[in-house]
Amino acid sequence: MSEEQQKTNYGADNIQALEGMEHVRMRPSMYIGDVGVRGLHHLVYEVVDNSIDEALAGHCDTISVTINEDNSITVKDNGRGIPVDIHKKEGVSALEVVMTKIGAGGKFDKDSYKVSGGLHGVGVSCVNALSENLHAIVHRDGKVWEQEYERGKTLYPVKSTGTTSERGTIVTFRPDAEIFKITREYNYDTLASRLRELAYLNKGITITLTDMRHKEENGEFVGEEFYSEEGLKEFIRFLDGNREPLIGDVISMEGEKNGTPVEVAMVYNTSFNENLHSYVNNINTHEGGTHLSGFRRGLTTTLKKYADASGMLDKLKFDISGDDFREGLTAIVSVKVAEPQFEGQTKTKLGNRDVTSAVSQSVSEMLENYLEEHPNDAKTIVQKVILAAQARHAARKAREMVQRKTVMSGGGLPGKLSDCSEQDPEKCEVFLVEGDSAGGTAKQGRDRNFQAILPLRGKILNVEKAMQHKVFENEEIRNIFTALGVTIGTEEDSKALNLEKLRYHKIVIMCDADVDGSHIATLILTFFFRYMKDLIEAGHVYIATPPLYLVKKGTKKEYAWDDDQRDMINQKFGGSANIQRYKGLGEMNAEQLWDTTMNPEFRTLRQVTIDNGTEADRIFSMLMGDEVPPRREFIEKNAVYANIDA
Repeated sequence: MSEEQQKTNYGADNIQALEGMEHVRMRPSMYIGDVGVRGLHHLVYEVVDNSIDEALAGHCDTISVTINEDNSITVKDNGRGIPVDIHKKEGVSALEVVMTKIGAGGKFDKDSYKVSGGLHGVGVSCVNALSENLHAIVHRDGKVWEQEYERGKTLYPVKSTGTTSERGTIVTFRPDAEIFKITREYNYDTLASRLRELAYLNKGITITLTDMRHKEENGEFVGEEFYSEEGLKEFIRFLDGNREPLIGDVISMEGEKNGTPVEVAMVYNTSFNENLHSYVNNINTHEGGTHLSGFRRGLTTTLKKYADASGMLDKLKFDISGDDFREGLTAIVSVKVAEPQFEGQTKTKLGNRDVTSAVSQSVSEMLENYLEEHPNDAKTIVQKVILAAQARHAARKAREMVQRKTVMSGGGLPGKLSDCSEQDPEKCEVFLVEGDSAGGTAKQGRDRNFQAILPLRGKILNVEKAMQHKVFENEEIRNIFTALGVTIGTEEDSKALNLEKLRYHKIVIMCDADVDGSHIATLILTFFFRYMKDLIEAGHVYIATPPLYLVKKGTKKEYAWDDDQRDMINQKFGGSANIQRYKGLGEMNAEQLWDTTMNPEFRTLRQVTIDNGTEADRIFSMLMGDEVPPRREFIEKNAVYANIDA
């Protein structure tokens, strides 16, 4: 057979039969989502999930996570310890099987684990495959057992290295630089958010996080302990800490319906947003599913029945919708399902149909009892629902006005929009630019083929504190809707978007690199999070990063994006360079703006993602809500150059 024939012949020899661990290393994104920041942190969650499984089975109450100085991670628990005896089928220690075989583990044995946290995850063997080294220590039956691995392969058989009175498993791993090429640096706040969430979802478990890379002023390593006595009730108080409560306390229940453990907590506040968070086996199901449908059905049916019986709806001239019952509501639904069936592109939508009735019945019973025992709160909730219905009725007209003006319904584009000539949305991008001056510069500097510019006048409406009809009446927001071409959802789901009509697949927020610019960017992001979250979750929203300085000396010039970079360039130029501080985009000429911020070959765009929906909800309500003290505390903790007035 000629060499040319060999190239074109496709037969059995062309099929690669990869062993499990080799396949994980070749296609890591199939197992952990990506090989960026999110995938890196997912490794920690997989190991912690094993410890949570032990806790759910009643064998563990303490879990510790340590970020070591070299950015390796150690997870320790006081569970039963992974079995170390010889596995009959594999002929090696069960520890080695768990660590080196994809799909191996006790969670597939119903006698070992009735319910498993993170069951749609991939297990510690995947973590092992994607780590340059992993060290497992097991304290079990009075002995210490150890085994080490390199990129998923064992370095030696499991061996006993001593005796102990403790029990549990200790796993230390360092992500592989060959896989995680972008970064291997763990973010403390990201891990803290997830571990805090797990402590609320699994009350009675102590979870600690220690960062060996940084020390507090007192010399202690940075760290936190997470523990919840009341579970979801405390979680709700934490999430709603920046909102003004409408009723006296959190409404909650915990029990089992039709064999499904259900836990629900909810509270009403004075805001105009609905914040529903749902979990299955500790997985945040941000796409919802049957458990969330059950919650909505139970809530709407029970409150509607109570409101009708109270006579408070008699004078209302139009029907109340499900949305009206959920305005100003923060709720968490957590279910434990033995064999969850997930749907949706990201596998975070529950499909088990029997869960709907279990949650609906639980919520109905919980609400009926609460409304009967708290008549004043019940009246306050119904009054809130009536106000929401009236506002929705007013919002319908505003929404219809936006719909009429969208380009897809023939109303034309906003006059301020400078559109691009390319028609394929995948190749198009639009810059939302702060102010007419910067907008003018951006129009001159852009590539007209694929880049559109939409200048925004001043600071757009803070949607966190605005009723829905006020949002749809706002001219700048209407312009954003119209320019993007997406249609606003129906009254039943007022924030659902038709992404098929999206005119640009890159939406870039481009504001000044100063405090005002950051505020405007946050206002725009709040709007996207509350009214266009689908765009963020689909990966369409970005933030531009214009430079802060231009450093010049003679014929040499370079841009700097922070003070350290400025000083480094100045030193490279031999000192005494001329340094220009850009106070705004308008101070740059068109060529400079293109070179630094808009040219795809050289620019840096930060994609906006939502790693943790509950934490994002809490931070937006804190930054953009009415409560000043928590916002001030957050800024003081997180701002590098903030100068806060007393």
